[in-house]
Amino acid sequence: MLEAKNNDELPAIPGKRYFAIGEVAELCRVKTHVLRYWEQEFPQLKPAKRRGNRRYYQRQDVIVIRQIRALLYDQGFTIGGARNKLQGEEAQIDASHSQQIVRQVRLELEEILRILRR
Repeated sequence: MLEAKNNDELPAIPGKRYFAIGEVAELCRVKTHVLRYWEQEFPQLKPAKRRGNRRYYQRQDVIVIRQIRALLYDQGFTIGGARNKLQGEEAQIDASHSQQIVRQVRLELEEILRILRR
């Protein structure tokens, strides 16, 4: 995720549900055209589009944009490298989540088996 120094430099994310592209640009200190370009390059960025094709970002989108910004600007990744890094992190999170689900199902099945043996 983001390093502590990056969080100090960027403004805090307000407790709103949706953010306009201009607000996100200010929160992440990038220009709006950069955000539109990143939407094409990073499949993780899918802001909701409403009337007039206006983009509305959620809090998770802002966090992902800050991660992308840190990878590109602070850590020196290329666009492709940053994309691969984010996809690798998603795969690790998915694998961890799957393992937790398997453990939970196993515990529940063992409990059912214990009840049936009575």
